[in-house]
Amino acid sequence: MSTLREEVEKHIRKLILPLKEENELKEVLKVRLTKKEFKLLQGWAEGTNQTDLVQQLNLDEEKYGDLSIKLIKKLNQEKLKQEMMVGL
Repeated sequence: MSTLREEVEKHIRKLILPLKEENELKEVLKVRLTKKEFKLLQGWAEGTNQTDLVQQLNLDEEKYGDLSIKLIKKLNQEKLKQEMMVGL
């Protein structure tokens, strides 16, 4: 099990500054991600297995894969990265 910050850091390339604290980061992500994307990211951070996440999010395997890719791409968008980092 990891924190939301640790999970986000796993999926971001080229992080130049540290991420905001957990509560601040959560607020940024709630605004910028869809509910399903946010729940997926939280599930990853909590160590929930893929089968349970698919069921909880009411997805099939293909849609789970698509959502995962979309989420990781979104986390790597420069504008969102800037919003998540301390001092920007």
